[in-house]
Amino acid sequence: MLKDTIDAAIKQAMLAKDKVRLTTLRSIKSQIMLAETAEGSHGAALTPEAELKLLNKAAKQRRDAAAIYKEQFRSELEENELAELAIIEEFLPAQLSDADLVERLVHIIQRVGAQGPSDLGKVMGVAARELSGQADGKRISDVINHLLNNTNL
Repeated sequence: MLKDTIDAAIKQAMLAKDKVRLTTLRSIKSQIMLAETAEGSHGAALTPEAELKLLNKAAKQRRDAAAIYKEQFRSELEENELAELAIIEEFLPAQLSDADLVERLVHIIQRVGAQGPSDLGKVMGVAARELSGQADGKRISDVINHLLNNTNL
């Protein structure tokens, strides 16, 4: 369970006096606890899928913030966001390489029977479910777009 793993990592960060790691892990734990106590959740533990979704959301927030800080030439804040992102990514499944992503998406396109760009939604729905946590949604969408616009499938 992610919450237990995060608790253990928080203890290690406290012993190591690693402030950035500690702050990041506490943030994740806070998000988990908020999700568990949200209205309609009845205090139940999060499913692995919900945990993955929560981590992906936290990672995306850090990526977006780092990009904004980079545009504003705020390198110290950008570095902090990237450091937090690296910590969050430790708890995410390994990301697919470009070659593996293309291979998996070609199989999905063939299985779904997609013929062209108009089938993007059909392919994206299946790909998002099957590749959840293994590749960023925008990355998946870009590759599908490229593959569907290529007539040599």
